[in-house]
Amino acid sequence: MKSFVRIVSMLVLLPAASWGAPQAATDAPAAAPDTSQRKVIAPAGTETVRALTLKECYRLALKQSELIAIRGELIKEAEAHFLQAFGTVMPQASFVRAERRQHSDITPSANKGFDQQFVFTQLLFSGFKEIARMSASKFEKKSRTDEKTRAEQLLFTDVSDAFYLLLELRDDLETLDVIKKALMERVAELKEREAIGKSRASEVVMTQVQLYTLEAEVELVRAQERVARELLEFLIGGPADEIVDPDASIAVKPECDYVAEAPSRKDVTAAYEAWQAALKRITVARSGYFPTVNIEGDVYTHRFSSPQDAHWAAYFTVDVPVFTGTIVYGDVMQATAIARENELLYQRAKRVAVREIHDAYTIVEAALRRSRILENAQKAAEENYRLQTEDYKLNCVNNLDVLSSIQTLNNTRREHIHAEYQAKRYFWQLLTAAGEIDTDQ
Repeated sequence: MKSFVRIVSMLVLLPAASWGAPQAATDAPAAAPDTSQRKVIAPAGTETVRALTLKECYRLALKQSELIAIRGELIKEAEAHFLQAFGTVMPQASFVRAERRQHSDITPSANKGFDQQFVFTQLLFSGFKEIARMSASKFEKKSRTDEKTRAEQLLFTDVSDAFYLLLELRDDLETLDVIKKALMERVAELKEREAIGKSRASEVVMTQVQLYTLEAEVELVRAQERVARELLEFLIGGPADEIVDPDASIAVKPECDYVAEAPSRKDVTAAYEAWQAALKRITVARSGYFPTVNIEGDVYTHRFSSPQDAHWAAYFTVDVPVFTGTIVYGDVMQATAIARENELLYQRAKRVAVREIHDAYTIVEAALRRSRILENAQKAAEENYRLQTEDYKLNCVNNLDVLSSIQTLNNTRREHIHAEYQAKRYFWQLLTAAGEIDTDQ
């Protein structure tokens, strides 16, 4: 799922300037949409519904995700392994009935009979195998629990990516809608000027080209918005007609603070616990070299075999392995190799965590700087458009210059929207990389 979100993001979030279509902007800077102040964004014409926040979307996704449910079942499997190991050291009791059929001409009455007794068995010693198995199952359960927590953190990244992607595209649609209205007003104004001889027919046609190009762009963004909305709805298992981002603040700590949290990241601790469980399984394999000691008792409720007057029997069994070929040696070698593999996976998990944190921090820092620069660029583009409009009224510039300023303003606005939401997505990816996402909160 995470890779799917990334692919959708790459397809949808191409910079406006790279699409190759000339863009347009509003007829006055005052009409520019203020994305920093707008919090609730919903498609036009939708019914009033309760707006979903990022936290609420995540809670819905936790209930919907099959992958998280699978992780929960793996934890139950680890618990079952502990119960299985613990059960072998507990006393065993069973009821046995054994019927006998034989042929005897001397004593025909002895041809048919049965024994019926309770059998009690207690394992006394097995080379510490069961203790090691119980210890391994405890580490396995901790590992599975941490893996589930890490899966929940990664799910949060998927939800936040889809959430902000949808907000960004709806912001983009509102911006394009404002620009479209401004261009329509400009076409009407140019036609009036053409009627009195102040504008040429080519100026009207050129502006109409911009308008038609913008309408085509609106259709493309609408399709992308539907894809993003369906992706979020797939994750949360319900409608996402209205979403809201009440907390738009981003506070990034120094990189060293995030790196210091790498060893405690849940996938790293899960790898460590898997390594410890593998070490315990070496002890399980080595127990094949040790003898097994059992005590067994039988209490007869009916006895046919000799001696018929015995009502109980007890057995003390010592099973000493003398020669088992290379079976036990092979088991020990395999367990040792698996433990070494898990140790290497743990070492790699620590290094990967540090690298992912560093990469995420670098990206979010660059995204924040880019967003601030584009904010200044947008202000400059708005001022440029205002000046070009005033100069056009004074016949100091032509309509091509005004359209060029509109295109620049439009591209800058959309780039700023893209950079703003991109920074938010990268910020949550940084927190996920550092393992700071508290799934309980």
